[in-house]
Amino acid sequence: MLRKIVALKRVLYDAFGHFDADDGWAMASHLAITALMALFPFLIFATTLASFLGAQAFADTAVHIVFDTWPEQIAEPIAREVLNVLTVQRTDLLTYGVLLAAFFASNGIEALRTSLNRAYRVSETRGIIYRRVQSIAFVLIATAGFLAISVLLVFAPLLARLAEANFEWVKPYMGTITLWRYIIASVVIVGGLFAVHYWLPAGKRRFVSIIPGIIFTLIAWLIGSTIFAAYLDRFSSYVTTYAGLASIMVAVVFLYMVSAIFILGGELNAAISRYLEARARVG
Repeated sequence: MLRKIVALKRVLYDAFGHFDADDGWAMASHLAITALMALFPFLIFATTLASFLGAQAFADTAVHIVFDTWPEQIAEPIAREVLNVLTVQRTDLLTYGVLLAAFFASNGIEALRTSLNRAYRVSETRGIIYRRVQSIAFVLIATAGFLAISVLLVFAPLLARLAEANFEWVKPYMGTITLWRYIIASVVIVGGLFAVHYWLPAGKRRFVSIIPGIIFTLIAWLIGSTIFAAYLDRFSSYVTTYAGLASIMVAVVFLYMVSAIFILGGELNAAISRYLEARARVG
């Protein structure tokens, strides 16, 4: 037992030490701002593509998928403004505006790549064209995934009623559409974390080696979001300090916290790998 505690302390010390040495706080700031800047272009691009394909309800479901895992105090004002932007009629699917939106959205993927390369302490050897194409592919795959989920959420109530009408035993397990939204949003987050940890950084990693950092990210995200939401409810003075900019400032602070947690997840994976390699050499 003592040996496990010593190993845990060593791994955590290594992870937090490298986080600080790798300018983790500054990278979290960069990642938070880039994520906020990439969010609107991604949703605009995805909504325009969905409208072109006939998925008119995409905007509402996409907003739920993105913001359902945020604290309500942060998500509600931002989601409302995002929905206002997304419901503007657009006919420029193949114009430069939407293509640029896809490009700017891919900048968020590049920020994730840079953060993880530092966390895993690997040097990027792939060409800039390959990296940018991969980032845009991530945007397109995410758009396709959101579109598929949007269609499922639109048809979910109908499918639920059909299932309940034909299978009595299903009723206690159906839950509400709101519950399913939370479940789907959580699955999207977990799948996204696996994808970016496995494919974005340079080098190769075993699938199992990225699990600890992802578990840490999810748990720390839940705890951090809960604490931050409680702080906003009881102690925050953002509204009096920033007036109309309060929702943006709160979102930036929240994304900064989440970004630091995400980078720490990568640092934790790298620290565990270094510890296991050192044990293997000694053994």
